[in-house]
Amino acid sequence: MIDRSDKLPVVQQCALLGLSRSSVYYTPKSASESDLSLMRRIDGLHLNHPFAGSRMLRDLLGQDGLKVGRRHVSTLMKKMGIEALYRRPNTSRKQPQHRIFPYLLRGLEITEANHVWAMDITYVPMRKGFVYLAAVLDWATRRVLSWRLSNSLTTDFCIEAVEEAFQRYGKPEIFNTDQGSQFTSTEFVELIQGHGIRVSMDGKGRWVDNVFVERLWKSVKYEEVYLHAYDTVCQAREGLQRYFKFYNERRPHSSLDGKTPDSVYFESLPIQRAA
Repeated sequence: MIDRSDKLPVVQQCALLGLSRSSVYYTPKSASESDLSLMRRIDGLHLNHPFAGSRMLRDLLGQDGLKVGRRHVSTLMKKMGIEALYRRPNTSRKQPQHRIFPYLLRGLEITEANHVWAMDITYVPMRKGFVYLAAVLDWATRRVLSWRLSNSLTTDFCIEAVEEAFQRYGKPEIFNTDQGSQFTSTEFVELIQGHGIRVSMDGKGRWVDNVFVERLWKSVKYEEVYLHAYDTVCQAREGLQRYFKFYNERRPHSSLDGKTPDSVYFESLPIQRAA
């Protein structure tokens, strides 16, 4: 939008576009070593205590000898894209163009592949930074259908993951997400509805509405991410590629009677075609 090579001064370009000069000249700073360490610890605490807000996390960190203020914890939580999960009144003002859809899975029997897909985003720590991971999961079989990494919480990498899942595995009847801005965006909703799929969204703060994705994140982090300090995004991508292959093809699930997601997913597809 701003062309620094243009003859028109940047000041005048900002005035024409209605932008402040500070936003143009600002260069984002990378997180400090101490903040990255805190974010890694907060991530682990959030996995085990998803109901903990900034005050409780501050106190839990204090028990470990980490003295940090509540406001700083809150700032890091926003950067990580996490919040305390608990039932509370919905008092936030939504943008008119971001429609919220009802939760369609309550009381619904989901036993076959491609009946319901779910999607979510999580924070992934690295040695010198962090990235965000988005994944599409088949609800009934727990199979990870596609995933993407991004260094920012934008909509485009979520759309890429969904498009890959559509291309490789067809489409579900229902697509469930939380109420994150990536999933309520016009582009994302139009992509889902454009394929004739019903949109379902978790209730605000209702982690149990998408519990299988929450369990996936815990498995990914404790069985892969926390065991490896990725130096680069490339290393993170390679490690996650290796893990998701193991997760789908070899990792037995107690909820699937010891079977793997791959075996349950592909076994149920002929049944669907026959029906």
